[in-house]
Amino acid sequence: MRAADLVLHSPTGRRLALWAGLGAAALALTSLAAFSKDHALMINASPSLPYWAIWLDRGALPQRGEIILFDPPASPLLERHFGNKPKPFGKKVSGMPGDIVTEKERSFFVNGRKVAVAKRASRFGEPLALGPTGVVPQGCYFVTTAHKDGFDSRYAAIGWICAKRILGVGRPIL
Repeated sequence: MRAADLVLHSPTGRRLALWAGLGAAALALTSLAAFSKDHALMINASPSLPYWAIWLDRGALPQRGEIILFDPPASPLLERHFGNKPKPFGKKVSGMPGDIVTEKERSFFVNGRKVAVAKRASRFGEPLALGPTGVVPQGCYFVTTAHKDGFDSRYAAIGWICAKRILGVGRPIL
């Protein structure tokens, strides 16, 4: 019989193995808890992004072209369309702090490059006010989506997305 078999067959050996297993489980749970503070799996139910599963990284700084997940601002328009507690939105970063956003005939441009076209009315027929233009403030972003019905910074009800609303950067996984 091997020495390992002797240890596991004795009461002391079994206790040591149990304590080692509990210690390993506690260490794994502690690591998982720390990991979950900075990461999450988000499921996208909206057609405005082509991905249905997005990995959220709460610690990452958004870069142009990346997806950010954020809590939408409260407004009567958002409440009518998404309920009084809307889920987080995911949109692409089109404008970074310091970029210049302009609008002409409901088309939005960031540093002269067209990024989105705003609709005149919501799917319920409500008029849609245009979003902000000018220099993107520090700590804020101009976000868009390629979807024609995407609800993003091109509309005043969303506007700039600033740091306090941002949950993190989304990495598409499916």
